[in-house]
Amino acid sequence: MKIEFTPEAASDAPVLALPVETGGLVRMQAGSLGDAGLRVVRAAAAGNRFEGEAGSVVEAFVPAGEAVRCVLLLGTGGGSEADWEKAGGALTAKLLTSGVQSITVDLSSASPTPKAAARFAGAAAQRAWRHDAYRAKLADKAKPTLASVTIAGAPDGTEAAFAAVDAVTQGMALTRTLVAEPPNLLYPETFVAQVRESVEGLGLEITVIDEAGMAELGMGALLGVSQGSRREAQVLALKWSGAGEGDPALALVGKGVTFDTGGISIKGAAGMEDMKWDMGGAGAVVGAMKAIAGRKAKANVIGVCGLVENMPDGNAQRPGDIVTSMSGQTIEVINTDAEGRLVLADVITWVQRTHNVKTIVDLATLTGAMIVALGHEHGGLFANDDALADQLLAAGLASGDLLWRFPLAPAYDKMIDSPIADMKNIGGKGAGSITAAQFIKRFVDDGVRWAHLDIAGMVWSDKAGPTFDKGATGYGVRLLDRFVADNFEG
Repeated sequence: MKIEFTPEAASDAPVLALPVETGGLVRMQAGSLGDAGLRVVRAAAAGNRFEGEAGSVVEAFVPAGEAVRCVLLLGTGGGSEADWEKAGGALTAKLLTSGVQSITVDLSSASPTPKAAARFAGAAAQRAWRHDAYRAKLADKAKPTLASVTIAGAPDGTEAAFAAVDAVTQGMALTRTLVAEPPNLLYPETFVAQVRESVEGLGLEITVIDEAGMAELGMGALLGVSQGSRREAQVLALKWSGAGEGDPALALVGKGVTFDTGGISIKGAAGMEDMKWDMGGAGAVVGAMKAIAGRKAKANVIGVCGLVENMPDGNAQRPGDIVTSMSGQTIEVINTDAEGRLVLADVITWVQRTHNVKTIVDLATLTGAMIVALGHEHGGLFANDDALADQLLAAGLASGDLLWRFPLAPAYDKMIDSPIADMKNIGGKGAGSITAAQFIKRFVDDGVRWAHLDIAGMVWSDKAGPTFDKGATGYGVRLLDRFVADNFEG
């Protein structure tokens, strides 16, 4: 999607969108519509009960000389950044496959802030993302036609604000593409290859560790998950040094299980195809790193992904096995379908031993229990530091990627104690998301701020949202970018 900015709307723009705040229709002036056009537009609004609610759209055709002009009234609600974002996404959703190729949005009579206008434009671009690479046949009416949105009369500073939003949009596109890819084509090695190609030229320092390197490092927890697959596991690290020399202040760690059968503790067949997006945490991390590098953030951040496929062949890890993690702690594997925490354990240890990070945020599609608790409206947040939790909650509210905090406590920790090893990889039937977080916490060094985001319900959606259609959402990229911007850039 091409986004352009112009000082004023062309008088002959064939398709024109006019933002209207809640209750603002009565104050609308005729302008280029003329009195007859204004009457048509108001009649269309009345017929559709349009009152300017955020994301509502009404289409009308008004006289324009001997022709007609398509005019869309676009509701912007109360005028918050979130309302403008919703409006931008709704505009693209309305027109994407309509046959319309370009539209002009006239902001000259509206009053968005530069950031709100930038989020409007960003949402219009984000909502246009599709993954049609594997469609051999697609009906003409289902093909996207909308190619450009021209923003006219935006307030001063909008284009500068949009540059940062556009970097996030590009990061979200990478995340969505990875999440949507089929598991026969996306596996650890091809994940690395796609990310390399996508971030080329952005200045990210890339490190890749193969299974031989992991074995030398003692990553027995991660390698235990991989041993049933013919696809070799990888650890991928992307380092951004936007604040100059020195260790990263922040590590973002992602679970990247490119397909999860459950291993020997195999999942039921119904819905197993969804497990192609069990790498959503890793997808969010690399998308965020692309966004951070794309807007040249003045922060030092490293993103690390543990990439593995969990399969049930004759060499697969068994329930009852004991593995030794890179930290030296031993783990009794009770359920091979609780594999993501094993991957995170070794990757978190690696990033602490190789970089002097003081804050770690991990993201994982970790537990079905999180979907039971929160559905698809919030990601779950666990943290060992209240200030860090507050920063992430604030970033979630500001970005639209919402979080909800859950507890950590010694009583839950006892549920994963093992009689023959340092710990088990699952607890009992209750508090599944909490005991998973307690497990990961055991691999965080003293003095390191840590947060765990269980995003199992957020990376894929069966219904459209403000900035995405059904499918991959790109959840986590906006959240992490905002978290970095608010807390790690001077």
